[in-house]
Amino acid sequence: MSIVGALPRPPDGETIMAFKDLLLQISCYPERSHDHVIENAVAFAAALKAELTALTFEYEMSVPHSPMGGMVLDVGGMVAAETQKSVANANEALKVFNAAALKAGVPHSQMLERTASGLVDQAVANHARLRDLTLIPAGGPGDFQQFIAEKVIFESGRPVVMLPQPETRGPAKRPVQTLDCIAIAWDFSRPAARAIADAMPLLKQAKVVRVITVTNEKTLSTNRSLSDLKRHLGLHGIEFFDDEEDAAGRTIGDTLLQYSENFGLDLLVMGAYGHSRFRDFFLGGATTTMTANPTLPVFLSH
Repeated sequence: MSIVGALPRPPDGETIMAFKDLLLQISCYPERSHDHVIENAVAFAAALKAELTALTFEYEMSVPHSPMGGMVLDVGGMVAAETQKSVANANEALKVFNAAALKAGVPHSQMLERTASGLVDQAVANHARLRDLTLIPAGGPGDFQQFIAEKVIFESGRPVVMLPQPETRGPAKRPVQTLDCIAIAWDFSRPAARAIADAMPLLKQAKVVRVITVTNEKTLSTNRSLSDLKRHLGLHGIEFFDDEEDAAGRTIGDTLLQYSENFGLDLLVMGAYGHSRFRDFFLGGATTTMTANPTLPVFLSH
């Protein structure tokens, strides 16, 4: 491990903060986002001195056509009950959000919209286009939250921060209090470069920045050295620790999560990967891990 030098930091108070307008997507169906996640989102906004808007939905459930009609099951009644469940969950989540924001002194607002359940991901992406950053609670593999994250990452043009759920695998993470220790997952790729550019305001305010390169998992797409990254970040007044982590048979996602635990990171910055197939995006392996099972806030950009 080596530390890479940089130009002096700007004096205290002179760091320019670009993240002033944050969006929090709150899940309301089939279960609502956990109170802990909502409170962590508020703490994240407080750390950035940003305004936070909560967005959630009342789901419009459609009644499926059945040749049996209502002879056996009251399908219409079941759909109405599920719709009401989404309404109750949304209102309860917004109460938690408002209480947390008021307690933290975070400027805030809320949006409760009604939309078809299959259109929620696109609705969130549309709102995210006019926000600096969108906070999304993680779900699990195949969970609808993962589809929402995918849509926002690839179609909003804005970065996303995935927030871990309390039941997420791995060690329990402390509540978000600061963003002092940040690591960049670096592989010389276009998404990684985009993530660094988007996260620059956070990197400038961090007390410790690390750059992690995972080895023995895939072939890096360049022979350029970290000296190029040193020069670039150094011109922004950012110094960093340079780390290499051997995957040793693990996936990149698991390697990065273990690294994050070892160094007590507050935030991991990485590029989001996906490929287009029949005009749909499918997430890469590491991105899938970070949208489904993060153990710390993960900043993703494409």
